[in-house]
Amino acid sequence: MSALYALAASLTAVSLLFVGFFLAEPVISHGQEVFTIQQTITDETSFLVIPTDVSMAGSINGVTGGNATGTTQFVIQSNNSAGYVVNIGFTDDNADGEMMEGDADDSGAIRDYDNTGEPDYSYSASTSAQFAYTVTSSTTGDTDQSFLTNGSNACNTPAGADAGTTHCWKAPDTSTFDIVNRSTAANSGATTTVQFNVNVPGGATPVPTAQTYTATATLTLIAN
Repeated sequence: MSALYALAASLTAVSLLFVGFFLAEPVISHGQEVFTIQQTITDETSFLVIPTDVSMAGSINGVTGGNATGTTQFVIQSNNSAGYVVNIGFTDDNADGEMMEGDADDSGAIRDYDNTGEPDYSYSASTSAQFAYTVTSSTTGDTDQSFLTNGSNACNTPAGADAGTTHCWKAPDTSTFDIVNRSTAANSGATTTVQFNVNVPGGATPVPTAQTYTATATLTLIAN
């Protein structure tokens, strides 16, 4: 009888061991832990090509007058999916309100273009010598809306066309003004051209004295 009890106890112990094994086995052989791996990529928005100094194409007769233009280009490279803004501001070296000054005597005879607010579609004539600028881009959508035209008589046109080099003229100012506003990345670089114009009418008032005149501009790049 004792042998029978011993056998039953042994079978019970073995059964309990098997039950315990099968209950524990899923935890032991199929355990899982989930984790993540993260890498931060930083925004890099910079001048790939910086603007160069501008030498206006040709001299202008001070008394009989004339017209001259000059351009500079810059290229922005950015991996920021929201794009960037570029603005321009000018320095009034003589505190006389004119951005282009005579190198010899700080003369302000070349006046800032007579324009306030948004650019003018056409370059307006004046009895004074004038200095102005306009902006174009290799991708039209890069150019700030202020310099986009409806193609006939107005600038600051939403979804307008690039003004080219003959329209949407803006007065230089010490206050910054947006000239580029791109809403996407520019991984391989995006080009913008700033064109300047000096116009001297015949018998300008005042007559610009014979010397070199210089204006100083600063471009500021801001990631969106």
